[in-house]
Amino acid sequence: MTGRWRNWAGNQRTRPIRTVHARDADDVVRAVRDAGARDLRIRPLGSGHSFTGIGVPDGLALTVPADPAAIRLDGGLVTVPAGVTLHTLNRWLWAHGRALPNLGDIEAQTVAGAISTGTHGTGAGYRGIADGVRRLRLVDGLGELHELGPAARPDLFDLARVGLGALGVLVEVTLATVPAFHLHARESARPLAEVLDGLDDLAAGHDHVEFYWFPHTTTAVLKTNDRTERCSPGRGRVAALVGDEVLGNGAFGLVQRVAALAPPLVPRLNRVMAGQMAAGEYVAPSYAVFCSPRRIRFLEMEYAVPRAALAEAFAGLRAAAARHAHDVAFPVEVRILRGDDVALSTAYGRDTAYLAVHVHSGRPYEAYFGAVESVLSALDGRPHWGKLHTRTAEQLRPRYPRFDAFVAARDRLDPAGRFRNPYLDRVLGVPCTSTT
Repeated sequence: MTGRWRNWAGNQRTRPIRTVHARDADDVVRAVRDAGARDLRIRPLGSGHSFTGIGVPDGLALTVPADPAAIRLDGGLVTVPAGVTLHTLNRWLWAHGRALPNLGDIEAQTVAGAISTGTHGTGAGYRGIADGVRRLRLVDGLGELHELGPAARPDLFDLARVGLGALGVLVEVTLATVPAFHLHARESARPLAEVLDGLDDLAAGHDHVEFYWFPHTTTAVLKTNDRTERCSPGRGRVAALVGDEVLGNGAFGLVQRVAALAPPLVPRLNRVMAGQMAAGEYVAPSYAVFCSPRRIRFLEMEYAVPRAALAEAFAGLRAAAARHAHDVAFPVEVRILRGDDVALSTAYGRDTAYLAVHVHSGRPYEAYFGAVESVLSALDGRPHWGKLHTRTAEQLRPRYPRFDAFVAARDRLDPAGRFRNPYLDRVLGVPCTSTT
């Protein structure tokens, strides 16, 4: 037997039958074949930052290769063991004069977990992390190792870039990088109406734009990040401590505790927090601007809608929050991203707006998330694979033109269902030959 497993938010828990730590591709092959001999399901473990059950191991839990010493750079391409975290990779790349062109706001994920769930970031001219994948090494459900790339099994390579862990175990990932760059970050509290009305101009005028809106307020916290050759004004240790730890985590955690004890105070608390989160401007290495520490545990749902539908989507979300988020002291996050051609990417085939809602971990969320989901799903919304939602394969199939091709690849690469779990059965469907 082995110890219990739980995700970062604490809403997914299980006790795997066995846990295996793989050091290299051969170890992964042996683990998959051993799971087959024991008739066990197998799930690769990431850092547990998905809120859905996508990573829940109910049989054999496998930690994939993660030795930073095996990272290697070839021109602009970096090849990295799948279990290395973005935190480690970002700093390794910076030390070698390179960077990933876009990142999400959390860097605790493993490289495999980030691309497999479609981690995306923001920027009207930029795409998600999986768009930068150039090669993959993957072990299928029969324990066979595949080398995938644009010139090697391109059909399968395309599907595996956002593979949900359903096609096999990623062992190694090769990503395109760019020369290391600094970002000029600006954060300011603005009237919500002003931000909404000017969002297209903001997105066109800045490399990366996002905003936060606290329910029951008329204020948005606008964040713009632009590439720069400058290295100043820097963000000193005190400013970083105050911004990330005191305001971003310490004060925010206090607000969550007060909100839980006195829900009627939430609108007033949200107005205060909206003003306090604005943190001026600074210049820092790209990864230090894109990513922030997250010490307050929360639950999240995020939907991707066509960018043209953003105004309608936000209006519907705002109405849902007015009805169902009376005691929610977490902000709504809105981001914009360029469309891509990755089969199960939430930005596949269209420029996309992302709207994310959050609640403090342990607090009720079903009515609020459900009301928001109804609004966003009706606008051809696609849920983030790693964030809470209730969609099924029947509902998701029409949203992804290559959905059936992905499911066919899953059935071909994993005929015995070694990589299945309840979440994947819900979102991809149960294979016709399955008896479980």
